[in-house]
Amino acid sequence: MLLRVGVVAALVVLMSAARAQEPKQEQGAAAKAQAGEKAAKAKQDESKSAEGKQDKAQKEKKPVTAETATSALDFTVKDIDGKDVALEKYKGKVVLIVNVASKCGLTPQYEQLEALHEKYGKEGLAILGFPANEFAHQEPGTNAEIKEFCMSRFDVKFDMFAKVVVKGQNQCELYKFLTSEEKQGKLGGEIKWNFTKFLIDRDGKLIKRFEPRTTPDDKDVIEAIEAALKAKP
Repeated sequence: MLLRVGVVAALVVLMSAARAQEPKQEQGAAAKAQAGEKAAKAKQDESKSAEGKQDKAQKEKKPVTAETATSALDFTVKDIDGKDVALEKYKGKVVLIVNVASKCGLTPQYEQLEALHEKYGKEGLAILGFPANEFAHQEPGTNAEIKEFCMSRFDVKFDMFAKVVVKGQNQCELYKFLTSEEKQGKLGGEIKWNFTKFLIDRDGKLIKRFEPRTTPDDKDVIEAIEAALKAKP
């Protein structure tokens, strides 16, 4: 009888001890969960802070100008569909920049430019067409109209960009840079007409300039392109 009483008493003690531990275990689990939530929130706040700093840095970043640029490929411009394009994407390629127009006597040069693209594009030549309306208003259309014209008339596949001003008071920064005599020396100077061609080497340096009536398939143009393609950046 005494043995049974002792056993019962021992069980009571053990059950009481177990019950006493339950709140502590629950408190420990709650504390761990709370700590996990705090850590997750801290990580989320840190991520938001980093994103905020990045956005602020991008907003504070000053746009490249003709004065601050060291290469024509330093600029960001709009493509024919209105999307931003950083010209640095063409670094390592040979680039031919041309101011184009749809209603000019030289407009058939589109066909020759496309032929260059087809022949040398895989070797690293990139042709960039910039529509401009400064010469006898020979590019009056919208970007959408220009795109349609180029595709339907000449099946243009080289990269086309939004209309820019290449001469005069509102000249865009890219063309200010390309025509700057201070920056480009003898290759600088005001553009005379549509289809002036600027050849940029793989290092992003302006190396040749061809006037409007020098066609894209001219021997001098071909030789300059081929020489630039062979050169290593």
